[in-house]
Amino acid sequence: MTNELEKLVMSKAQQWLDGDYDDATKEQVRLMIDNNKNELVESFYKDLEFGTGGLRGIMGAGTNRMNIYTVGAATQGLANYLKRNFEGEAIRVAISHDSRNNSRMFAERVADIFASNGFTVYLFDALRPTPELSFAIRELKCQSGVMVTASHNPKEYNGYKAYWTDGSQVTSPHDVNIIAEVEKITANSQVLTGANAENIHILGEEFDEKYLAAIQELSLSPEAIARHNDMKIVYTPLHGAGVRLVPASLRRWGFTNIISVPEQTVLDGNFPTVESPNPEERKTMAMAIELARKEGADLAMATDPDSDRIGLALRNGKGEYVLLNGNQTLVLLMCYQLTRWAELGKIDGNQYVVKTIVTSTMPDAVAEHFGVKCYNCLTGFKFIAKIIRENEGKAKYIGGGEESFGYLPGDFVRDKDGVASCSLAAEAAAWAKDTMGLTLYEWLQELYVKYGFFREGLVNVVRKGKDGAEQIQKMMVDYRENPPKEILSSPVVKIYDYKTLEVLDVATGEKSPIEGVTDKSNVLQWLTADGTKVSVRPSGTEPKIKFYFGVKAALPSVDEFEKVQAELDEKIEQIKKELNLV
Repeated sequence: MTNELEKLVMSKAQQWLDGDYDDATKEQVRLMIDNNKNELVESFYKDLEFGTGGLRGIMGAGTNRMNIYTVGAATQGLANYLKRNFEGEAIRVAISHDSRNNSRMFAERVADIFASNGFTVYLFDALRPTPELSFAIRELKCQSGVMVTASHNPKEYNGYKAYWTDGSQVTSPHDVNIIAEVEKITANSQVLTGANAENIHILGEEFDEKYLAAIQELSLSPEAIARHNDMKIVYTPLHGAGVRLVPASLRRWGFTNIISVPEQTVLDGNFPTVESPNPEERKTMAMAIELARKEGADLAMATDPDSDRIGLALRNGKGEYVLLNGNQTLVLLMCYQLTRWAELGKIDGNQYVVKTIVTSTMPDAVAEHFGVKCYNCLTGFKFIAKIIRENEGKAKYIGGGEESFGYLPGDFVRDKDGVASCSLAAEAAAWAKDTMGLTLYEWLQELYVKYGFFREGLVNVVRKGKDGAEQIQKMMVDYRENPPKEILSSPVVKIYDYKTLEVLDVATGEKSPIEGVTDKSNVLQWLTADGTKVSVRPSGTEPKIKFYFGVKAALPSVDEFEKVQAELDEKIEQIKKELNLV
């Protein structure tokens, strides 16, 4: 630790020891000073940033940690911006939280501050899924809302997602304007608390019924469910917010044989049965998959702690359970919606779907087949919500998603919805069995024959702390200065830079604007002559840089599925070696 950094950290720590902070917090600071200088640096070397989506960080004492003081400053800054932006209006806000440690305390702190600022506050009586918070903002005509969650991050994290009046996470220009207001909060005395408790209204199960009724409207094949209502479905909430509403939604749709993983229905912010509550990982899904195998279930599903992401494991022809990646889940749900919309005569050319730029290109091919427009946008559901907002009154949204296990059917919610996606996936399985005699996985294989076998891969390079953040930024600088000239022996023909919103034609050296995207992001994409796509993106919420790979081949028949899949997987592994990622 340099002398300059040490002075900065010790000065900020001393301010907490001398300031208006509770005794337990001060004791944590003293312990770090006496026993753990590295932890002290990580806790105070900077302020926890209120980013474009809100806060996310490790819980603990310090300016760079999630605690009631950093949450308080963020909330007061947001409140000040709302008062300025909606001057003269009666401001209404909704608040929810997940099962993480301290989530209820943080949510109540947020409610207290908003109420003390004179707002009408709707606070759920207990944990609820993120998509229901989005629904509540729209249903209750709120100007804003807050979800206390760190999504699928490890147990030591918590977070704070800020929402706007349309139920989506805040986007430009509100995001940067809110950040500016939050940065003006430099003392606890600026945070209003302890007033107007009568402004807080509690939302209970009667509000859940409105949300579940809206989800039920998405059903496309009730007759198929009626014929296969006893289909076995294994579900786990991974100790989180889907524990009650996912099974309730499935029952409303008509399913009667829902088998929960008992150990994981226990609400616990320590997530005791998993290393990380991330349904992207097979080991996280292990208990659900094992229960599905014992029961002979058609599918096993999971939602993350705030129930916006969905994990899906399907039984293949050998009776094994295959954990789908996020691209496959998106393709299945979107293909099911488009197929049924077409069969029901609901497609007239004025419909659209949405996906993100790092997601598989298979949805583009599927949408083209059905005569539906497919929008591509930056990573993050707020950009999908932005496209929905821009198309209101002009075109009909069907569904959209991203590779990171998030999907949104219908537009009454404006964030990814694990509750609705679970019901839609189960219905798709019943429909495939009813109409084609296929499992959902067998239908996915048929889709690859029809549209082409698109295969994707992902590598997360984790770099924690201050040094890690600097390393990630240096990697992006190096890639811009020295991009690969070829990948898998195929020349790189186009380089997309979403930081400048320009695409470079490598052969001619000419640059042109990237079509259809107006928001900038620190993302690079390399496209080769044979159609291989590699994307590089620092995560906006976690200490990692992500590498996305997309390759494609024809699949002549389902019989050749395993052979072609192995060839595509080998290509992905070779790309990793070429980029020194293994």
